[in-house]
Amino acid sequence: MLRLYENFFRPALFRLESERAHELGVDALALLGALPPLCRVLEAWTRLAPATFSPVRAFGLEFPNRVGLAAGFDKNARAWPAAAALGFGHVEIGTVTALAQDGNPQPRMFRYPEHQAVINRMGFNNQGAEAVATRLARQAPRGARRIPLGINLGKSKVTDIERATEDYLASFARLADFADYLVLNVSSPNTPGLRQLQDESRLRELLGAITAANRARGADRGKSRVPLLLKIAPDLSWPQIDAVLAVIAEFGLDGVIATNTTLARPGTFAQVNEAGGLSGAPVRRRSTEIVGYIARTMQGKLPIIGVGGITDVAGAAEKLDAGATLVQVYTGMIYRGPFFAAELARGVAERERS
Repeated sequence: MLRLYENFFRPALFRLESERAHELGVDALALLGALPPLCRVLEAWTRLAPATFSPVRAFGLEFPNRVGLAAGFDKNARAWPAAAALGFGHVEIGTVTALAQDGNPQPRMFRYPEHQAVINRMGFNNQGAEAVATRLARQAPRGARRIPLGINLGKSKVTDIERATEDYLASFARLADFADYLVLNVSSPNTPGLRQLQDESRLRELLGAITAANRARGADRGKSRVPLLLKIAPDLSWPQIDAVLAVIAEFGLDGVIATNTTLARPGTFAQVNEAGGLSGAPVRRRSTEIVGYIARTMQGKLPIIGVGGITDVAGAAEKLDAGATLVQVYTGMIYRGPFFAAELARGVAERERS
């Protein structure tokens, strides 16, 4: 299947503008997700046999394998029901903002096939927390899903940085009931000022408010606490990462996602003028370094989802060896096809058995 995609479908898709190809991919998976019998047939083919491969536990959840679909692909909760059929062990939707927004002007996504890379400046284009919650209410609820569902939350562009906490709280209140885990995205480079939320004082305010709201779910409403993760940038210095980890520990977050896209332009990308976050193979080394640094600093006590530059089994294994519990892909799927996750999941599971 991978070879068929690379030799036939990918050339056809790559003749289209990047965002148009992305939209077709979402449409195709939304259609697949509307056909549960077909999904179950595909899942029987792609899923690791439980009798042979043990599930993975993290954040109080059980994952059938270590490979997830990163946020950014399914922004509006349209395609995720098909993710298990493609071999994913979890899926993260979003980034979702409290207010609907169109994102940045087009074109805003650019492929670099010779480097297996993408630059994007999408700007959190999504239909908003209310619309996403309405759609999720019609889909499989918590406890009845094939795989865990994460919801990635960001700040609305029109919301001033001083009111960012209020904005995240609005999204949390609307979407927490539907999430197996929630991610606070403070690291996208494409929303002005967003990365300021990684500063220690602003991060403490945000995490304090969200964790308090999470605790209140159980105290006031009799609902379970939702695992909370933070997604960080690859462009932080080591002292900045230390400060972030200290705040994470202070508020008892359940995990960290390392990393988002980068503003750096390594190697030949120094000559590229497109603004936005760089993802794919050029980010692999830096994201793995950060995964390893977090694992050592936290002595393996903070679960990590490793993201960035995974284009083959060796890349996924590299993140896991550095200390990640789970990995996620998105750009790799653009270049390797829809069943890339199944190949990765089987490859890393067989490697662990050997």
